[in-house]
Amino acid sequence: MNVPVTHLIVDCDGVLIDSETVALGALVHMLLPHVPDREKLITLIRPRLGLKLEAVLLGLCSECHLPPPSIAELAHMRSHVEQECDARAEAVPGVADALEAIPQRKAVASNSRLPRVLAALERTGLAPLFESVHTADIVGRPKPDPAVYLSAALSFAVDPAQCLAVEDSVTGVNAARAAGMRVLGFAGAGHAGRGQGAQLAAAGAMASFSDMAELPGLVAELAV
Repeated sequence: MNVPVTHLIVDCDGVLIDSETVALGALVHMLLPHVPDREKLITLIRPRLGLKLEAVLLGLCSECHLPPPSIAELAHMRSHVEQECDARAEAVPGVADALEAIPQRKAVASNSRLPRVLAALERTGLAPLFESVHTADIVGRPKPDPAVYLSAALSFAVDPAQCLAVEDSVTGVNAARAAGMRVLGFAGAGHAGRGQGAQLAAAGAMASFSDMAELPGLVAELAV
């Protein structure tokens, strides 16, 4: 029998901050000269959201038979995407109210860089809701490696089985499950495509939801 959930570990981009929509638009804009089919680009990029930018671009280039980006091109794309997200991305609707209604202690586990996550949480007023932030650049291994989730559990000095993760990507679900955590899949951000909830469930999310108002009830069911 699963132990009660005592801690909540939440992904940032696409769960707390609706940044994946902005990132998707920025990438499509930059890649259209190379793949002049907007719908094809969206179809190729959307399933890769949640991966590091390098992995997104390498996978896309391989699938489209394009040369991989140079270091300079990669740096330019990363800078553009980050600037767009930092300027335009807002908190996911209802997330602050949902988190405030959940009594469990909370942390963030993200593939983004620590300064960007901290800045986004401060800008959107979400920072006070979390005790700690764990990012791929700090632990040294990005999702789907479980390192960021294991780091979060260690910071609370609890067994990962006591932690519930909330993720919007298959990559993130795989990372949290590899850490030994149960996972809820969120399919309500602006970038969510048709069937995203089913994809998250297929990856191992125990349930999926599309409205943050549902989250407190889902957590409460697992806390007993």
